[in-house]
Amino acid sequence: MKVYDRLDRQYEMFAEEYKQAAMRVLDSGWYILGRECESFEQEFASYIGGDSYCVGLNSGLDALILAVRALGIGAGDEVIVPANTYIATVLGITENGAVPVFVEPDEYYNIDAGKIEAAITGRTKAIIVVHLYGQAANMKRIKDIADRYGLKLIEDCAQSHTAEFDGKATGTWGDVGCFSFYPTKNLGAFGDGGAVLVRDKDLAAKFRALRNYGSSVKYHNDYCGVNSRLDEMQAALLRVKLSHLAELIAERKKLKEIYLSGIKHKDIILPAVRDGAGHVWHLFVIRTERRNELHDYLEAKGIHTQIHYPIPPHMQKCYEYLGHHKGELPIAEKYADEVLSLPFYNGMTEEEINCVIEAVNEF
Repeated sequence: MKVYDRLDRQYEMFAEEYKQAAMRVLDSGWYILGRECESFEQEFASYIGGDSYCVGLNSGLDALILAVRALGIGAGDEVIVPANTYIATVLGITENGAVPVFVEPDEYYNIDAGKIEAAITGRTKAIIVVHLYGQAANMKRIKDIADRYGLKLIEDCAQSHTAEFDGKATGTWGDVGCFSFYPTKNLGAFGDGGAVLVRDKDLAAKFRALRNYGSSVKYHNDYCGVNSRLDEMQAALLRVKLSHLAELIAERKKLKEIYLSGIKHKDIILPAVRDGAGHVWHLFVIRTERRNELHDYLEAKGIHTQIHYPIPPHMQKCYEYLGHHKGELPIAEKYADEVLSLPFYNGMTEEEINCVIEAVNEF
């Protein structure tokens, strides 16, 4: 099982529908900002709920960058962000000249809501929450903090499509919900893609202009925008997958139950779910102090795993200028040394998952 994630399995489930959607786009003669994108935006907003508007973009990173920009956050402003996220979340801040302020994660791998207030200063303008690995963060408490301090709230939902906290979907708690449709996501395209969800009609119009060179009327540019548009092909293919998303997530939940009941090893910490939080199981992540040993052991048995993520953002070379040092954020650094993502994908067979379980238990 050298392959960590078999995207072809999920494609094969609905291959004819994908082919029909692709041919519909090719035959249409319209490939950018057409009916497919508009239909997907409406369908995705309706699917997630919360009386939201969806704006399709080129990627999840662009969603984060434009979210910070659209909310008027820029040079010198501070944005609170989890210390154990993928670097894209932080790039959304620094690409706008703002300063990331890192907060440690809790035992569920999401930002520790109990440590946010201590990080707020007079320069703080926003909080970015990441629903890591597919589990919703503690949104009720975080939303309360944002409201009390008058801070903007951005949700990075790249891994949490349809996950809920207290029955309310991720992406609908804050000012902007940012989504990635990278192929490996639960709602993945067949190339790059992303979107934002907002509840404010005027803010949605601003995003539509920003994604199209800052223009809402051709050759009239109200903003210094970018070229970041969800193309018609990806939108059409995403519409197919969206229609099957509930069954795809249900399958992932069945697979995680097999892992949770099957893995029994004293050195391994299994993932847990917070009360009130939904989890759509984008990844199945375990922890062990012997992570590197386990990784190499599984590789030798032909089982490929991934590490999400081996270097926390504050330790990345590109952020040396922020002046952080090793040991400053010990929990994030500990997780970076211990987490390991096991093979986990739609279409994974019981034989395959039991092979992984057996190897892990024998370690």
